[in-house]
Amino acid sequence: MFLGKVIGTVWATRKDEELVGMKFQLVKHIGLDYKLKDTFVVAVDTVQAGVGDVVLVCSGSSSRQTTLTKNKPVDAVIMAVVDKLDITESS
Repeated sequence: MFLGKVIGTVWATRKDEELVGMKFQLVKHIGLDYKLKDTFVVAVDTVQAGVGDVVLVCSGSSSRQTTLTKNKPVDAVIMAVVDKLDITESS
């Protein structure tokens, strides 16, 4: 899993029938300081996230474990919108 920020939407009117009805979002990786990194993924949105939301993304075979993506050709899924991070660093 990783933290990301939704930066846009991917529109695909023609797609595999297993993906019909799914919303695709562009998600950039972020660090604990909320700064955007250069890497991004296209993820299926299962929680109605919007542009600007900080989200929790699962990738790989685990992304096919949600109700919406079960046994679908999906490699990344947005599974939570993050409200807050509580970080405690020990020295």
